[in-house]
Amino acid sequence: MAPTTPETRLERDMLGSREVPADALWGIHTLRAMENFPISGRRVPAALVHAYGHVKLAAAVTHRALEYLDDARFEAVAAACRELAAGTLDAHIVVDAFQGGAGTSTNLNVCEVIANRALQLAGRRPGDYEFIDPLEHVNLHQSTNDTYPTALRIAVYGRLKDLELAVTRLQEACQAKEREFADVLCVGRTEMMDAVPTTLGRTFGAWAEALSRDRWRVYKCTERIRVVNLGGTAIGTGMGAPRDYIFLVVEELRAITGLPLARAENLFEATQNADVFVEVSGILKAHAVNLLKMSGDLRLLASGPDAGLGEIHLPELQAGSSIMPGKVNPVLPEMMAQAATQCMALDQAIALAAGAGQLELNAFLPQIAVNLLDSLDLLCGASALAADRCIRGITADRNRCRDLALRSAMMATVLVPVIGYHKAVEVAQAMRQEGLDLFAATQKVAGLPRERVAPLVEPAAVNALGFVPHRAMGPGCACS
Repeated sequence: MAPTTPETRLERDMLGSREVPADALWGIHTLRAMENFPISGRRVPAALVHAYGHVKLAAAVTHRALEYLDDARFEAVAAACRELAAGTLDAHIVVDAFQGGAGTSTNLNVCEVIANRALQLAGRRPGDYEFIDPLEHVNLHQSTNDTYPTALRIAVYGRLKDLELAVTRLQEACQAKEREFADVLCVGRTEMMDAVPTTLGRTFGAWAEALSRDRWRVYKCTERIRVVNLGGTAIGTGMGAPRDYIFLVVEELRAITGLPLARAENLFEATQNADVFVEVSGILKAHAVNLLKMSGDLRLLASGPDAGLGEIHLPELQAGSSIMPGKVNPVLPEMMAQAATQCMALDQAIALAAGAGQLELNAFLPQIAVNLLDSLDLLCGASALAADRCIRGITADRNRCRDLALRSAMMATVLVPVIGYHKAVEVAQAMRQEGLDLFAATQKVAGLPRERVAPLVEPAAVNALGFVPHRAMGPGCACS
């Protein structure tokens, strides 16, 4: 196709002819998509583009093995696929991330870029489609409907492994603080009110345990996402593709990516249903819930610092106000909360898009792809930053924690096994009405000396599971 001017070349599709820039790696299909979908200004996520490079490379390798591509075409196409997978061609994937057509615009943009880059590598000009054609060679025996979801699954799988590492970092940071603060007595709180005593270490330990569940869930959900429908072509029947190709292409893709990919047993089903992406998103939302809970707890425990709880000190990362001198805000927990709530919102969009599929195809995979990969990016970043720039740098105000605990009337709960519930109520009332701490109030109401009460509020005692009658209580306890 000779260029109409030195700056353009003429390309044709089923709708007619259009001029595109002579040196552009994209072509007429991409041009039409750019004109049709100038909606968000966002390009296709890089992880999806790179995964597409692997998918197209697997197809090319299979086609060479089955002799559908000769050596010259294969070498050029394979080299271009590797460049796409490596990220060096990102700038040429220019279609909007939100698009109609179930991802066809993305697939055609990828095919055109691979074809024209392959032509350059073969010493030819972009647009010389008689030698390497985007559809006849790069997209041979493929459909958007099997390549796009396969690329998405590869991209999601990789980010899930990244998230697993990020959650592990956060879990380990919490576990380290659990050990560091194991002996810090503090007040437990329920419904925003004082409750029984605990230790600050246990607070961090509870977060670590929740993160452990997140880590396990993320690990397990890769089992679902590794099953791909590549080879199913348009609706999962494999129409238009040779049987040898269908059986071989996933094996090549597994070798190229190093991932434990498997061909779906039912390609027809796997092509039309997107519930697997909803399942993954739900697991991401569970982690987001834990991040949101942690965020709120951290801000409460660090509140003040002079007129709030002030039991912990968060790392001071930046000035907090343009008018209030010396103010420092809990910016990392606030970031965690925003990432978490955004992930929850994206989960709703993913569910709606997955449920909107009709018959043999879901046309809304581009929306699912953007939102799912966004969620993964947000949670990977939030989890890693929370570990490195927040949790690891937290310090405890040990004296304040202990002072607040011993002056909380709810500390009288530890006395119930010793003096009974009603007498413990009197101790609590004395603490509130007379401003006494636990030791003074217990001495006054029950006549118990400090040395009898102190062991009951030691970290080892409050961390113990229940109490052992007649041992810790001593003679004369209410339960004897």
